[in-house]
Amino acid sequence: MTGVGATYRKLIGKPEAERYTLRQTEDWATLNWRKLEANAGAPWARLQRRIYQAKRCGDMRRVHNLQRLLLRSFSARCLAVRRVTQDNRGKKTAGIDGVKDVSPPTRITYVYLLRHLRHAASPVRRVYIPKPNNANEMRPLGIPTMLDRAYQALVKLALEPEWEAVFEANSYGFRPGRSCHDAIEAIFNHICRQPKYVVDADIEKCFDRINHETLLAKISTIQPVMHLLRAWLKAGVIEAGRFFESEAGTPQGGVISPLLANIALHGLETYLKHLLPSTTVVRYADDFVILCTNEQTLIEAQTNTEQWLSQLGLRLKPSKTRCTHTLQDYNGEKAGFDFLGFTIRQYPVGKYQTYTYRGKPGYKTLIRPSLLGEQRHLEKLKTDIQAYTAKTQGWLLTTLNPQIGGWANYYRTSVAKRTFARVDKHLDHQLTLWAKKRHPQRSYTWCRRRYWCFEKGNSRFSDGRTRLRAHADTPIRRHIKVQGTRSPFDGDWLYWGTRLGKDPTKPDYFTTLLKEQQGRCKYCGALFTTEDIIEVHHKNGNRTDNYRRNLALLHGHCHDQQHAAFATKLVLVTTTTSLRSRVPGNRHARFWNSGGRGDSPSDCNPARPRGTRRDHGFLELFPHFGLLGKSCGLPATRPPPQHRVRR
Repeated sequence: MTGVGATYRKLIGKPEAERYTLRQTEDWATLNWRKLEANAGAPWARLQRRIYQAKRCGDMRRVHNLQRLLLRSFSARCLAVRRVTQDNRGKKTAGIDGVKDVSPPTRITYVYLLRHLRHAASPVRRVYIPKPNNANEMRPLGIPTMLDRAYQALVKLALEPEWEAVFEANSYGFRPGRSCHDAIEAIFNHICRQPKYVVDADIEKCFDRINHETLLAKISTIQPVMHLLRAWLKAGVIEAGRFFESEAGTPQGGVISPLLANIALHGLETYLKHLLPSTTVVRYADDFVILCTNEQTLIEAQTNTEQWLSQLGLRLKPSKTRCTHTLQDYNGEKAGFDFLGFTIRQYPVGKYQTYTYRGKPGYKTLIRPSLLGEQRHLEKLKTDIQAYTAKTQGWLLTTLNPQIGGWANYYRTSVAKRTFARVDKHLDHQLTLWAKKRHPQRSYTWCRRRYWCFEKGNSRFSDGRTRLRAHADTPIRRHIKVQGTRSPFDGDWLYWGTRLGKDPTKPDYFTTLLKEQQGRCKYCGALFTTEDIIEVHHKNGNRTDNYRRNLALLHGHCHDQQHAAFATKLVLVTTTTSLRSRVPGNRHARFWNSGGRGDSPSDCNPARPRGTRRDHGFLELFPHFGLLGKSCGLPATRPPPQHRVRR
């Protein structure tokens, strides 16, 4: 807060800063969010839709005027601040200023600071994380300060609808309303009728090597935005206490970095289509595939792609770029390729089994989970099982079920039944070893009877209350690809609301709850959009009670506020109970301290030694408050005292 206050006083003067500081808490607490985020009727949403339509019509003057209005909009500034301080699940990661928890007074300070677009960007903090495919290879991240994130979120609100109007149809990475499954379905639609040659390409260090001048020349928008973009690109990096200048690239970890990368790579498909009309490019961020009809086109497409990328200071990574064919082996490479965790391949079939392209028999296209993704999932499950040897079975089930559900839902759109059955078999073997390690003197038959139970004729790993979710229980459901160049900024809420309920990565009860709530948040009443973070709330605080009557869908920030309100209520109830129990002869104290039974006058005896008072009776009456306190991180209730026997 010190750094923010100093910056604010420099911009608007000390008296005005103090005046805003006095009303900060009241302002953020009393903001009318239903009016500010009224979806299609919100000021920022209307401006974004008008920017999208103006760009589609080619009216750049109107686009720039609307962007200026959006940057000055109070509702847009409030939304930008909330997205980085409340909605973002990585908000606890601090930049060089060390700010992680942003209080309501600081949030409203950010809102007033965002009016001044002449902002001096701070350097980013360098953090390294292991890459999922190779643990020995590290990925550099650049973490901006919280104030820079708010500025970036505001600029993204103005830039994104402009570029969504012109982005290519087969671009799917880091775009609203589009996902990995749309990219996979696009590949299937292009190869299902004819085998293709494929360039499976990956750009080497894409985010770190984008040429700044080429990127800024490509954006070419209003001057305040250009000033902010140039400041962020040239801000530099602080690593291990040392400052390094940034000559190229956009730091991964920033709010606006994925959008800038998409803008930089925009035009590749159009360029190749102009030179080679028979090619198709399907791109997800910096990973893309080029589909060609013949070998000569394949060679030309790869050469032209390298020339086009060289203008941006980029090049293909040789170790991850391969040329192959979807049906036959090519140049020593096996048929098929891996993309976004899926293995895409065509298999020859019999003469009388299928006719696919102009009466020619020959193949079927199957998309399955990749072998590498399956092995990585099994290794993660094995590590967690071995780490929970000393824990109870309930703890292990709580850890494994979310991982199994998320992985199975991601691959539920592919031909994955055999893969699911194979993974379940390996998982059952690991759990058997886990049970045997806990009871080395017992037989395997005893361990199976102790930790497994029969349900509908099947043996399931269960503790009597919760059972292990099986991969094979996930039904296979095909995904419908997004239409052409459609975007959430076109204003068709019916189309995008319907697609939101058919997200394959969400569980089945998510769709049911979304229909019951008519697409609205149960807490604030606003409509869910493709950009919102939607979480499942347990009404009674018991996260193991997954009956539908106990579940509700909330925004991420609404979920945080709901739990904060419950925690406040719990603290007030505990405090009231504690005060009542200290009053000698109080019948309410006798009721609370005796567990609601009202017996044993000694329970409220003032002569009882300090620290032996019984305050566990309230939780016996209302057990969900105890579970709620546990989920909110509150200390557990003191157990009942052990009565000593006098000798």
